Amino acid sequence: MLNVVIFGAPGSGKGTQSKLIAEKFNLAHVSTGELCRRAIHNNTHEGVIAKSYIDKGELVPDETIIDMLDAFLEKLPIDQGIIFDGFPRTVAQAEALIEIMKEHGTKVSVLLNLEVEKDELMTRLLKRAETEDRSDDNMETIKKRLEVYEEQTLPVIEFYRKKRLYKPIKGVGDIDDIFGRISEVLNSLK
Repeated sequence: MLNVVIFGAPGSGKGTQSKLIAEKFNLAHVSTGELCRRAIHNNTHEGVIAKSYIDKGELVPDETIIDMLDAFLEKLPIDQGIIFDGFPRTVAQAEALIEIMKEHGTKVSVLLNLEVEKDELMTRLLKRAETEDRSDDNMETIKKRLEVYEEQTLPVIEFYRKKRLYKPIKGVGDIDDIFGRISEVLNSLK
């Protein structure tokens, strides 16, 4: 069973590529950002907690994210492969994911890291703010999110590198070209 973690800074194209991967490789797409937005929209307990952190450009606490993710996984068929979009974002979440996957009788196959320069990320995020009306995409919040990513999330790369599951992907260029590079890696895992 193929279980993929897609990784990259905010604006690296994780969501776009995740949807393409999910479709081509028949994987369930779980976006923790989407889980948070849904919880916020539905004004759930987790949503209230998530909103208070997201509005400040900070990471939602591990426990809240893990609870939302575990609830999502419980609803999937036992043999369903998954693409994790936006999770894990911390080493603690990466360790929790190992345990969650073990409980579901499976494991992570690969971490794909979309590599994009900071200037390009800023441009993409500001453009997304204009076109998608995302309250978490303004200059101040974007800078904070990129700082948080560098401080808290980059250690996750080392975590997966040590497990020999890390695959860097050049995340710039045409969407189809990026997807082609991803598909090449995923096809080699079959």
